Amino acid sequence: MNTLIVDINADVGEGIGNEAQLMPLISSCNIACGGHAGDDDTMIQVIELAKDHGVKIGAHPSFPDKENFGRAVMGIPYTALFKSIEEQVCQLISHLDNALVSLHHIKPHGALYNLAAKDRNIAGVIIELIKSFAFPVYLYVPYKSVIAELAIKNNIPIIYEAFADRNYNDDLSLVSRNESNALIHDSEDLFNHVFGMVKHKRVKTISGKQIPIQAHTFCVHGDNPEAVKLLKSLRLRLEDEKIQIL
Repeated sequence: MNTLIVDINADVGEGIGNEAQLMPLISSCNIACGGHAGDDDTMIQVIELAKDHGVKIGAHPSFPDKENFGRAVMGIPYTALFKSIEEQVCQLISHLDNALVSLHHIKPHGALYNLAAKDRNIAGVIIELIKSFAFPVYLYVPYKSVIAELAIKNNIPIIYEAFADRNYNDDLSLVSRNESNALIHDSEDLFNHVFGMVKHKRVKTISGKQIPIQAHTFCVHGDNPEAVKLLKSLRLRLEDEKIQIL
């Protein structure tokens, strides 16, 4: 019987201050690099924590919009968006170089992530940025998304991501945060949600349908007030099911 292996990631450096509690519970992290949150000090601090715990480090760029925490779509020219994302990622890379650790992946944040999943032009901006790097970088992408399709066409290594603490619509989009059922708060519900995706490669949507999905990395949002509790429970339950977290 093949051992199942998954990655658990969390968005960090977003001003919550719970990174020291999160790092022992995750295997990769996405560090805010100034677009929606974060600055040089938070990047340096979180990099050191990740390094201490052997956690893979990713950049978490966003629309340059701290006012809305990167969760609102910005009408910004593609060239300006490219420059902003490039500056964010390169700022994090400069701190990674100083810490003698490498960038493992890029995961867009919030509205940028959701828009790139369906908008070919926005997805193209992110693809072109990754192509400009002289070293390989993974891209965390949703299954059956436009950005996944473009990345594959451009030979960019991808890792399919799903959300442990978010509910899904039938088209595999996330339920809007404006809806009361957007977030999963119960530990048992969260485990069943993740286990179904890992074991059966299906996700139960809010309509009750079981929709095929693929994912290797699962995100618990670091700004979720219950993130630490949910992660502790999820790890224990996955380990009970002989599912490794690496």
